[in-house]
Amino acid sequence: MSSENGRGGEGAEGAPPEQLALIRESVRKAREPRAKPRTWRGAALARELPVARVLVDKGVLHLDRYFDYAVPEELDADAQPGVRVRVRFGAGRHRVREGRREGGGLIDGFLIERRAESDYSGPLAALAQVVSPEPVLSEELLGLARAVADRYAGSLADVLQLAVPPRNARAEQRPSPAPLPPPPAPEPGPWERYERGTAFLAALASGGAPRAVWNALPGPHWSEELARAVAATLASGRGALVVVPDGRAAARVDAALTDVLGEGRHALLTADAGPEKRYREWLAVRRGSVRAVVGTRAAMFAPVRDLGLVALWDDGDDSHSEQHAPQPHAREVLLLRAAQDKCAFLLGGWSCTVEAAQLVESGWARPLVAGREQVRAAAPLVRTVGDQDLARDEAARAARLPTLAWQAAREGLKHGPVLVQVPRRGYVPRMACARCREPARCRHCAGPLEGLAAQDAQGTGALRCGWCGRDEESWHCPECGSFRLRAQVVGARRTAEELGRAFPAVPVRTSGREHVLDTVPGTPALVVSTPGAEPVAEGGYAAALLLDGWAMLGRPDLRAGEDALRRWIAAGALVRPQRAGGTVVIVAEPTLRPVQALVRWDPVGHAVRELAERAELGFPPVSRMAAVSGTPEAVAEFLAMVELPPEAEVLGPVPVPVAAPGRPRRPGAPPPGEHWERALIRVPPGRGAALAGALKATQAARMARGSGAAVRVRIDPPDIG
Repeated sequence: MSSENGRGGEGAEGAPPEQLALIRESVRKAREPRAKPRTWRGAALARELPVARVLVDKGVLHLDRYFDYAVPEELDADAQPGVRVRVRFGAGRHRVREGRREGGGLIDGFLIERRAESDYSGPLAALAQVVSPEPVLSEELLGLARAVADRYAGSLADVLQLAVPPRNARAEQRPSPAPLPPPPAPEPGPWERYERGTAFLAALASGGAPRAVWNALPGPHWSEELARAVAATLASGRGALVVVPDGRAAARVDAALTDVLGEGRHALLTADAGPEKRYREWLAVRRGSVRAVVGTRAAMFAPVRDLGLVALWDDGDDSHSEQHAPQPHAREVLLLRAAQDKCAFLLGGWSCTVEAAQLVESGWARPLVAGREQVRAAAPLVRTVGDQDLARDEAARAARLPTLAWQAAREGLKHGPVLVQVPRRGYVPRMACARCREPARCRHCAGPLEGLAAQDAQGTGALRCGWCGRDEESWHCPECGSFRLRAQVVGARRTAEELGRAFPAVPVRTSGREHVLDTVPGTPALVVSTPGAEPVAEGGYAAALLLDGWAMLGRPDLRAGEDALRRWIAAGALVRPQRAGGTVVIVAEPTLRPVQALVRWDPVGHAVRELAERAELGFPPVSRMAAVSGTPEAVAEFLAMVELPPEAEVLGPVPVPVAAPGRPRRPGAPPPGEHWERALIRVPPGRGAALAGALKATQAARMARGSGAAVRVRIDPPDIG
């Protein structure tokens, strides 16, 4: 209470009225509102189609259905199918007033359709608010989202969170530009190097829907080839969508599309653009102002009008697998779009995945490859250094470079930059005792100790735990008591340091997780990079050294060989052709199948052979597989409840490695310190939908009754051991 209000009754008659009294008087004289916002108590309903069917943004499986709401008359014009709305959710039957349900928390949703009557017999709550009259959810996008949710045993609301970007009011208020007329059909250009390249482009330009798996020739022309395929599709009056793994690849295709099509004919959808610009570009696509889209993973749901082509580059890259529920893969989403919209499909890359080989093997797609003469003309010379060569080589022990690699680097530096691919980042990510070879572990969490700088004369130096991040200043071996350390695995920074000493007059650049280079000049330099972070060199690299091949081949995973070959070929594709002196030296056992495929530059043959072996073993992609993980009790309860198809086979469950505290946790991994198990369930081809439906129904039933600990279900797990 203020001092003025706290005075006694003296002089109260002549005093000015209190501020609170003035406010109350103004409220009494104000006109009664026609309808209270968000509750609309007593408001009249829309005369036509007074029921709105809404998908609430809950994302839980047992609520994966539509709910009916009443449409107030004042929201009639804006409450159209596809708009964002807010509704009250969670009010029970006991909260009914004047024949209308009230209460519950406000939640976002999408208006799916307007109806004359509701299937629900009880009282309906009213729409609380139309967030925006902009229809962002079309029938085509809704159908695609439902198909993705069913395939991956997820909820429709979770898929729409991935498909529709968050609203930005400022971007929504800006009008989109008028659409441009279709461009002329492009010339084949570099597509002439492929046996059916010209015919593929002509089919797109004539309105056809060819489906192809494209094994791109090494070199920088892949982005231009994608741009010409998009231009041919636009020439037929249809739209095109290109999905690439990262922002660097998107920038290259963006530049190629600008060169081929000019400005204003395509949209770039990446997270780097920021929420406002990205939403503005997305709206331009949805409104039909732009018919061509290039983007990263989230662009797989882009609402392109009259879709004529979906294209995916490098489908083996991990970035194409969504990390949020229900974790769809861009390749599978684009396959669904190709079937739903009856449009052309192009799956391209320098390498070839087993899934791509299966598309060709089944006859669903045609191979789009170059002849062997073209491959030999475009590919660099590949040479190998095996374990026996390393054991006899003094240079390999002195500078970690075998003589062959040393000679290739020295010769390449006379003509341009040399790429050095190292599969591990950091300085020395794994240390061991120099005397007994016991791995060096942290005293606090037993995590691996990493070297942060060069070791001194006594073999010691700065150490840090790779799990908890604590520094270790006084390490000694618990087995033999030694204080000396040796490197078990050498990282990119240590390699760059060693190469700098070996070639003191040559600049050394690094590209990796902390700092990724996009391009490097064509002048002589050593470029040390981790896999996937290789920058593009102007004019191509003169040579490439692929070190520590065992680190990628030795992973205990079904896809280890396929992934290693893909990363090697991606690095080798940046090297100049053999006729221009381009050389690749790989330090790996030459008798291994992925290494032989690299030497022959034959990723398709490697994928076909892998597919045949997977078929014999019954592994994906020949079969459909799902992973069920959780505590042992929860997994056992889930497997007892689920009604699997008769053909289903359960593998396991087996223990999952315990995650240590402080380490970055992968999506779907157990919480730190918890002991989980995982069971794999596989079914033959054609029964994947039945498996997903059974898993989804069981998960929804467990959530509805709140039984036991949570169980995580993932369709098509990326790693199955």
